[in-house]
Amino acid sequence: MIDFHNHTIPNLDDGPKSIEDSLQMFKEAEKQGITDVINTVHYQHPKMDGKDTSYKNIILKINEMNGVLIDNNINIKIHPASEVFYLPNLIEILDNKITTFGKGKYMLIEFQTLSLPNGYKEEFYKLMLKGTSPIIAHPERYREIQADISIVKEWVDLGYIIQIDCGSILGQFGEKIKKTSYELIKNNLCHIIGSDSHNSEKRNFCLLPAYKEIENNISSDYVTFLKNNIDRIFNGKEINSHIYNNKKSKNGRIKKILSFLETKVSKL
Repeated sequence: MIDFHNHTIPNLDDGPKSIEDSLQMFKEAEKQGITDVINTVHYQHPKMDGKDTSYKNIILKINEMNGVLIDNNINIKIHPASEVFYLPNLIEILDNKITTFGKGKYMLIEFQTLSLPNGYKEEFYKLMLKGTSPIIAHPERYREIQADISIVKEWVDLGYIIQIDCGSILGQFGEKIKKTSYELIKNNLCHIIGSDSHNSEKRNFCLLPAYKEIENNISSDYVTFLKNNIDRIFNGKEINSHIYNNKKSKNGRIKKILSFLETKVSKL
């Protein structure tokens, strides 16, 4: 199982402050059945002023942490990526290998929570012309989306990929954000989920509990859809472009059953 979108490397961004804290996070991840972690260090975010987010340094830190995991018999592999804070420079930073992943086909992008920036659609259009699809991080946490989820419907129609945080689904950011995350899921406006873990206390790995929550409240088929999409992103393949529709899936199964029964009856 792959966890996408997390901050797990000590003192690299606003994630864990020590190797011990990071180790506790990975122990929990292993318990949940996670085998691969796509570490998405914050990139060009104002909170990263003065921090070294060069590709060379990030790879060095990830390799060191992978070594620590091996030494502690934790069977998880960490992979490099980033969570890009939106600025109108996405084309200019494409050459930096840390800004994309999945063979350069995907870029995880976050907005500030209070309002969506001007001109982002034009910037995303230029990005997609270059062959890189934007993945919008945790839209359920943005105020404009909380007020109007039809914005996300437009994003999906434009080809953007939508990622919801596991903590949002589990209510870790409050009831309003949980409600918005479920509105998005129930309206088939979510392609993938990720833990967005930061530490071993309040924001640890929670991928498995989130999948179980979706399975219990939506369907196991939806969980399969989400897992398949993250596998495809991880391997640089195109995701399922059609949002999974639980109602359609159920109707499809009913039609197959009715067709089967009609065939049986006709043979009597």
